[in-house]
Amino acid sequence: MEPEFLRYSCQIALPGFSEATQRRLQNARVLVVGAGGLGCPAAQYMAAAGIGTLGIADFDVVSVSNLHRQILFTPADAGKKKALLASERLQAQNPGIKVIAHDVRVTSQNVMELISHYDIIVDGTDNFDTRYLLNDAGVLAGKPVVYGAIYQFEGQVAVWNIKNENETRSPNYRDLFPEVDSTQIPNCAEGGVIPTIAGIVGCMQANEVIKYITKTGELLAGKILIFDAQSMQSRIIKIGEVSHTHIGRLKETIIAPTVSVEELKNQIAGNSVRLVDVRTERERDEFDIGGEHIPLDELDGYIDDLDKAINTVFYCSTGKRSGEAVKDIRKKYPDACVFSLDGGLKAWIELGD
Repeated sequence: MEPEFLRYSCQIALPGFSEATQRRLQNARVLVVGAGGLGCPAAQYMAAAGIGTLGIADFDVVSVSNLHRQILFTPADAGKKKALLASERLQAQNPGIKVIAHDVRVTSQNVMELISHYDIIVDGTDNFDTRYLLNDAGVLAGKPVVYGAIYQFEGQVAVWNIKNENETRSPNYRDLFPEVDSTQIPNCAEGGVIPTIAGIVGCMQANEVIKYITKTGELLAGKILIFDAQSMQSRIIKIGEVSHTHIGRLKETIIAPTVSVEELKNQIAGNSVRLVDVRTERERDEFDIGGEHIPLDELDGYIDDLDKAINTVFYCSTGKRSGEAVKDIRKKYPDACVFSLDGGLKAWIELGD
């Protein structure tokens, strides 16, 4: 056995595995988008398995509330960039591979260039805009996307856009979910998530990548695996053999501009901001920082009447719903002076009110 392969001796000993199989892993280039609950375990096991080039794309910073499931980070990392930290630690874990940090926000303007350097994409994102963007970019570039999602005690895994023997492609995310109203679906911060489900699903994603590269086993293509951590039961739902969705171009990414808690406090002190709370009435009754109350599901009826020239900051629990509110307004009024509170009330409380 070649000396460089000694650390992989246990996987090389697998039936159907060999040094040639390990060489395939060594030559592979995998992009992980999202260094969070899914991206951390997926990247760790792919690095350990010897994926030759591993890209980590994330524009976010570590927060204390991430730590229970994002296992590459420590309390001392709060406020630091995830992509840089994750890449540094993965490189230390396996000096024999190349880890590349992409400290960028993935948008319609840069995604095609970003994925062009990789063979397969791991979707570790936590928002629907980026999830659809990666899916569509993968379809346009002819590259597979390994999908993972978690919520509360449940996880999902699938592999999209695999080339079939007849040159067609397997289903992609839009074949299963043509459109999703993200404002109606809570994220992990709002609905909760058991940390172990992140590790389970992230490892499943890494497993699908390894299977794809080494050409072993049966991929989760044309199907989706759903796992329940409470009952420890899983089921596989068949979607079909071929994609029936036409994707001709990428949808333009609209980014919701944000203000930090510190910036907002300064604006409040200077009486230079209008606040709008987009949470439910029940949430507002528990705690609020003032301003008007327009629940997100009622916002459409108010958009035309909002004074777009007034500096307006929308807020919610985590920044997700307020971000959607700002994007909806900017789609219709691109120059509107509207912002989302970065991190929402969670960040406000963490920094003290």
